[in-house]
Amino acid sequence: MKRKILAILLAVMLVSAGCAERPSSSASSESASSAAGSAAEVSEPESSAQEVSSAASSSDAAASGGETSSAGSGASSAPESTAVSASVSGALPESPRAADSFFDDAIFIGDSVSLKLNLFTTKTRQTEPNLLGKAQFLTAGSMGSGNALQPVSDESIHPLYNGTKMSLADAVAAAGAKKVYIMLGMNDLAVYGVDGAAANMETLLKGILEKSPDAKIFVETATPLVKAKNIAGNKLNNDNMRLYNEKLSEMCQRNGWYLVDICSAVQDSEGNLNVSYCSDPDDMGIHFTDEGCRVWIDYLYTHTPQ
Repeated sequence: MKRKILAILLAVMLVSAGCAERPSSSASSESASSAAGSAAEVSEPESSAQEVSSAASSSDAAASGGETSSAGSGASSAPESTAVSASVSGALPESPRAADSFFDDAIFIGDSVSLKLNLFTTKTRQTEPNLLGKAQFLTAGSMGSGNALQPVSDESIHPLYNGTKMSLADAVAAAGAKKVYIMLGMNDLAVYGVDGAAANMETLLKGILEKSPDAKIFVETATPLVKAKNIAGNKLNNDNMRLYNEKLSEMCQRNGWYLVDICSAVQDSEGNLNVSYCSDPDDMGIHFTDEGCRVWIDYLYTHTPQ
């Protein structure tokens, strides 16, 4: 009888011990699943940010004002992002506003996107003569770092300096520029891909420095497409543009050049070009309005080396 009672007591003890262990095991399981859940929540926005920023590199494209068209093309547009990196790593941080004279010895190089900045600055200097100081411009529609490396000819795409077509290296040297601001990439990505476009940019800049060794290099990040033109299936899209800008960041850090993240100033919350800054949203979706140029110039003034 005593043995039976002892056996029953032992069984009860074993059962209750098992019950005590279960909550602990289930709690650790909940904790593990919660940790996995929060990891997923952190990584998801990053991947969606990559999807959005990888969709914008269309060659000399102009965007006019189409919020309606932008909203209406959901099927062909790249997936929307809930989070976008505000700035490329290594970019110049915000600084006190520079004096106009900071840009006196600067030259701006670029394609048709920068050509709009050139035209806006020239026009605005009629009423604001000191805008961007005495900065000069070397801009040409359809120019990219790839075709800028080609020999100068009647057919080549090189800007004129004082009425003469010459290589960018020769033009910068002739201008006596000490600060070289450059934004190229729109016309390179579809032809050379992200890596090839970045490699061409580095070769181009090293060639400029061979003839102007005292010049400081300011690489401007390439700006994105408006949402309606940000099509994931195209090689020129905002995701590829983001990857290209990351390569530019690595290039600048490797060579000790300055990175000026214009893209972060003109993109919307999804990483597309803000439609109010775009002059041709229903066409190419990349060119700037006067308002967009103002934002661009203000960013230049407030992001200089200290």
